[in-house]
Amino acid sequence: MIYDMEMQKTFYASYAEKVEKARKKLGRAMTLAEKILYAHLYDENTVAAFRRGEEYVNFRPDRVAMQDATAQMALLQFMNAGKSVSAVPATVHCDHLIQAYKGVEEDLPSACTTNKEVYDFLKSVASKYGIGFWKPGAGIIHQVVLENYAFPGGMMVGTDSHTPNAGGLGMIAIGVGGADAVDVMTGMEWELKMPKLIGVKLTGALNGWASPKDVILKLAGILTVKGGTNAIIEYFGEGTRSLSATGKATICNMGAEVGATTSVFPYDEEMKRYLCATGREDIAELAEANAADLRADAEVALQPEKYYDRLIEIDLSALEPYVNGPFTPDAACPVSEFAARVKKEGFPQKMEVGLIGSCTNSSYQDLSRAASVARQVKAKGLKMQASLIINPGSEQVYCTAQRDGMIEDLKSIGGVVMTNACGPCIGQWKRVTDDPLRANSIVTSFNRNFAKRADGNPNTHAFIASPEMAVAFAIAGDLCFNPLTDTLKNEKGEEVRLDPPIGETLPQKGFTVDDNGYVAPSADGGKVEVTIQPDSQRLQKLEPFAAWNGEDFMELPLLIKTQGKCTTDHISMAGPWLRFRGHLENISDNMLMGAVNAFNGKTNCVWNQLTGEYEAVSAVAKQYKAKGMGSIVVAEENYGEGSSREHAAMEPRFLNVRVILAKSFARIHETNLKKQGMLALTFADKNDYDKVREHDRISILGLQRFAPGKPLHAVLTHEDGTTETFEVLHTYNEMQINWFKAGSALNTFKK
Repeated sequence: MIYDMEMQKTFYASYAEKVEKARKKLGRAMTLAEKILYAHLYDENTVAAFRRGEEYVNFRPDRVAMQDATAQMALLQFMNAGKSVSAVPATVHCDHLIQAYKGVEEDLPSACTTNKEVYDFLKSVASKYGIGFWKPGAGIIHQVVLENYAFPGGMMVGTDSHTPNAGGLGMIAIGVGGADAVDVMTGMEWELKMPKLIGVKLTGALNGWASPKDVILKLAGILTVKGGTNAIIEYFGEGTRSLSATGKATICNMGAEVGATTSVFPYDEEMKRYLCATGREDIAELAEANAADLRADAEVALQPEKYYDRLIEIDLSALEPYVNGPFTPDAACPVSEFAARVKKEGFPQKMEVGLIGSCTNSSYQDLSRAASVARQVKAKGLKMQASLIINPGSEQVYCTAQRDGMIEDLKSIGGVVMTNACGPCIGQWKRVTDDPLRANSIVTSFNRNFAKRADGNPNTHAFIASPEMAVAFAIAGDLCFNPLTDTLKNEKGEEVRLDPPIGETLPQKGFTVDDNGYVAPSADGGKVEVTIQPDSQRLQKLEPFAAWNGEDFMELPLLIKTQGKCTTDHISMAGPWLRFRGHLENISDNMLMGAVNAFNGKTNCVWNQLTGEYEAVSAVAKQYKAKGMGSIVVAEENYGEGSSREHAAMEPRFLNVRVILAKSFARIHETNLKKQGMLALTFADKNDYDKVREHDRISILGLQRFAPGKPLHAVLTHEDGTTETFEVLHTYNEMQINWFKAGSALNTFKK
């Protein structure tokens, strides 16, 4: 089935014309990313040579995708917008709230009972406003989007940071907060700073144990977690044609870990094969007719240095498997050097659990290659030394893999198949362990490995690798095992070596599925009732945030000065807190509870200027709010790295935190703060971070003259009465300043 066919026909009918208009205006050849961006300008008459990394541009995306955890807040905001139907095709996917515990047979029914109130709410809102609904168990949002909605040359926003997965089908797909999604769903212009372009040239072809995952694991080591900020990663070169569409999607998916706005591959035969295999032959035909403009112009490949802001080259033929981690996805290490690193750093050498799946690696090809390694356990007389958990990407992938024997291959070595959902990847893992704080090591095919993320244990050393490598490590139970060179002793005492994985990129017999889990919206949404019980602990209607009072922020108490990495997981934890994603007041109890206090090295322990005592961060913020006081958070680099969850911006806003002052911000989080009427500022001199003392009150001056490009000033009033003043910077444009003044972006729309 092809969803939204008319929208796609309309898009392709004018795509080439829009690209040519932009090409003439620029007076030069264009990269693929530029073609797609310019073809989606909100106003076709605003074509100009926008300055990358500087100018904000308004776009008109083709569609919106939302996962259940973030969809709650997005739809609560949309309900306040006064619209009767979404202006663009949109979908909700129930994949985040399902806990991985005993296996799909018990976990899915349990989730449907536990989360019934939320699922009913999402389904009713979707039905009322013309939004497609994918039931619990249907699959992980990004795999389902790839199978059903992504199309070459299109543009999509999604309320999840791994939305760029759709780049595997040549789509510009960008992770955003719920307020951004609401902009698009109401038909408003969607604003984005024109991204810089990082060109990654791929040569050669993968072989042996190397997989598409290793491309992005290597690149993460090159770029680091902030090296792609405000940039699109565009892959080109003959090597791209050797990668399957799902392999390309894996690479694009994890581009989020280097901070990239999104990632994209050029259209090719592999994309055509995937479109046809997933029942979208008509889309493939339309793409074929536009193929020349679904890749960079020929001049770009000849002189890429003229068109990209940075160039990187990776030879796929020479690429070896990588193992990244622990605690950060950019700690990249080729497997040939990994054993030495394990011993040098003193990581727990015993590997206890291998986890395969997640939105990054849960395709048919991924399971196929993992199963080929699993079959060798019996064939070579080996015994598993670690547990194995599998999360298929969609019901379609699961049914097809089951038909083709791959699920049984994985189960036969002790693998536990969880629901087609995110599960452990986003902290929804009820791990059974002898000690929830014991140091241990796991290997996953996921995308993130921040402390506590998978199982809540800060001492779990999570390493990221390909699915086939995760299975190999689980067979060995040893982080120092290298399947490329090492042998294992089987039950007969023989030394045997694992063969390189093999697998099909697409099922030879085609995909199969009994029920894909899709529920179409009502034909008459006006008759659908959406109810939220006043005493609900899971859902709460939103009240608009108050507008700015027109005054400078004077002597705000310092709430917390965070030290080191402060991701959205630190600001608004997932795991058990996911159940409150539709209830702003309740979820605000977790605000910044994972952040490290720079003054005492502790988490969730800050000084209360009202009582002189140390208390939980949210508890202190609540007391300040009750007294009519705002507060301020001070942080280090890349504040808000990680998930797109806008709760990390809405919770501080709800608890009257007025300012986040950081050395730098992650892109999505900075936008989320702006959308909610927060003031996101950076130190002009990063050394000024060191001047902030625990008992300080901080003023932000110059707000009456708040203007683009014009610095503000911070004044520290120390406990001894002395003061220090320094300059602080911002990236607000006129529209964003209006959001701040109105109290939120949504408030400006309602006016």
